[in-house]
Amino acid sequence: MTFSAQVKTELCKDGLGKKCCALAEAYGVLLYANCFTAAQVRVMTANDAFAARLPKLFRRAFGLDFDELPPPEKEGKRSFCITDPGKLAAIFAAIGYDASRAVSHHVNLPVVENDCDRVAFLRGAFLAGGSVTDPQRSYHLELSTSHASVCREGRALLLDMGFTPGDGQRGSQYLTYFKRSGVIEDLLTTMGAPVCAMEVMQATVEKHMANAMNRITNCDLANSDKLVAANADQMEAIRAIEAGPGIASLPAALQETALLRIANPACSLAELAQLADPPVTKSCVSHRMRKLTELAKRLAEPPEEE
Repeated sequence: MTFSAQVKTELCKDGLGKKCCALAEAYGVLLYANCFTAAQVRVMTANDAFAARLPKLFRRAFGLDFDELPPPEKEGKRSFCITDPGKLAAIFAAIGYDASRAVSHHVNLPVVENDCDRVAFLRGAFLAGGSVTDPQRSYHLELSTSHASVCREGRALLLDMGFTPGDGQRGSQYLTYFKRSGVIEDLLTTMGAPVCAMEVMQATVEKHMANAMNRITNCDLANSDKLVAANADQMEAIRAIEAGPGIASLPAALQETALLRIANPACSLAELAQLADPPVTKSCVSHRMRKLTELAKRLAEPPEEE
């Protein structure tokens, strides 16, 4: 089951509620459905839970049944259709449309006046025309409608509820979308899918932890590379001294540090400091290494001409 299907299934677990909420939810379904015209209403869905909820929703909202229902054994995408003029007139009257004219595809604000009605409207819109990606892959929730004014007014409704969506167009469809995980969590919770909202939250936490671990790993690798390069430079300097005046010519402290580096080429300065006899500080070993490096540089310089 896709994550979108999970969300729609969870949304359908809530009861139909008050008559006004059922009307608002059915209104959302109509405006984001496959077809809503003066001649017919057609809602198509592949979601089992929504397919089971839809006839009950229209009966509760409008007091009528669909003229065309999918066979009970039907799987996959199913179609629910109303073409009866009397039923269409009842639907238009319930949502405040003039049945004598072509359907004006706008959000009729009196139908979504109450907070509970707005939530129900969004639930219906998502059930009919919504989708959301798997949060393990990316964050994207959208509502799709073929009516530009519905998209515009639906966006205004969301803004009024405290959500700030983006908008766009894909072919003949007008989109309202969200791409921030926190906003998607809040919207799913508001619509009635808190369990799925928690999945989004969990995916976000897991991604943040993975990113943090990657940063730590990358930092460790970078530090390791620096350590290897620094140790190689120190070894080169000591070998140059060894080939020149010799390590025995060095003061005792520098001799010890040089011999410790030759014997422990992979150790850090802090580790060499602990191997000294007696142990010294890391800064002390670092100071000695600088002296060895400076001496090697002087040995590499050409002799001054007389």
